[in-house]
Amino acid sequence: MFMPFYLPSDKAPKVIIVGGGYAGLSALVALREHCREAEIVVIDPRDQHLKVTHLHESFRRPLSDFRVPFDVLTQRFDARHVQALLPYEEASLNQWASDGFLEINGDFIEFDYLIWATGTGSNHHKAIDHCFGLEDFTRTAGPEILNRAVEGNIAEDVWLTLVGSGATGIQFLFEISHYLKQQGLGWRLRLVDGADAPLSQFNPKLGKYVVSRLEDTGIDFFPNHYFKAQTADRIEIENKETGEISQLPSKAAFLFTGMRPEPVIDTNVFGQVRLEGKTLPKIFAAGDCSRFNKPGSNSLSAQTALRKGRLVAHNVLRHSSKVKLLEPYIHRDLGYVISMGPNDAVGWLGLPQNIVAGQPATLIKEIVEAQYDLLLAGLDTFVI
Repeated sequence: MFMPFYLPSDKAPKVIIVGGGYAGLSALVALREHCREAEIVVIDPRDQHLKVTHLHESFRRPLSDFRVPFDVLTQRFDARHVQALLPYEEASLNQWASDGFLEINGDFIEFDYLIWATGTGSNHHKAIDHCFGLEDFTRTAGPEILNRAVEGNIAEDVWLTLVGSGATGIQFLFEISHYLKQQGLGWRLRLVDGADAPLSQFNPKLGKYVVSRLEDTGIDFFPNHYFKAQTADRIEIENKETGEISQLPSKAAFLFTGMRPEPVIDTNVFGQVRLEGKTLPKIFAAGDCSRFNKPGSNSLSAQTALRKGRLVAHNVLRHSSKVKLLEPYIHRDLGYVISMGPNDAVGWLGLPQNIVAGQPATLIKEIVEAQYDLLLAGLDTFVI
């Protein structure tokens, strides 16, 4: 496939990709699509790629559906996987850029270009008794976590609390609600958030739709409240406006209070890393860890990670070619759809004011997810 501004040189580049998430794999696919001779190494501490944006579906699908072994992917795209955690330090990045190699457990890996494509971590990553977060769902399916949360108690008066009404929290909330209904369990759900409406980072109409569905399904909503603590049978929350502390029945809390990039790496408009005002021309960053110079989107989403990964891969090849003419990052979000169980969703398409909900929104989400499965098969159908 033709790629603008890319005239291959006589020597194919050696590329290291640090991180095997959405951005890293998008970069891998793009590199292999346009340069079959490139030597590519993917460094990631896991032995499997995890489709993190699907984890809420583990209440109705096995976790194996969301895992793809790196052995399969690296064989498919003729790459090498090194299973290791590579700590990020600016001094190390400068040193690697100067040396042209890095060392992992005695293995010296040479490179011409390095793409740092790690993602985010949860704001509540430490273990807290009677609390669960996204990291728990990467290891254990939803139903098993629920059983662990209630400790075998199947009484009708069980309460579960979900903290955080962003996209991830809403998706888990409605999957749990659907699961409890399917299992005939009369457990009650409660949503707590410091904002005054769900999905507060989006058009307010999305939050209104969610509130209407909360009312329809009988889920209690406590806006403008902070999570304080969860014990074996109670949750403590604080009213943001009055400071009043409330203790309510709750067997467990599910904490989805947002994600944080680790690390945050500034780049220029082409994705090249900038440290202390200096550009490292052969070190690129992509994914949630990267903060591109505008005008492109820096939202913490799989959509943005995919676009960044593909762009930096293209720019790596352009920089290695006879004509070093790089492409700026100008991607704008094309939409965002939040699942609300297997048969409902809400979001926007094209422009933030173009709201979609219900089955049409569900269909859009399924199409986008199918596109990613095609990407992992080596077929990039993301047009822009």
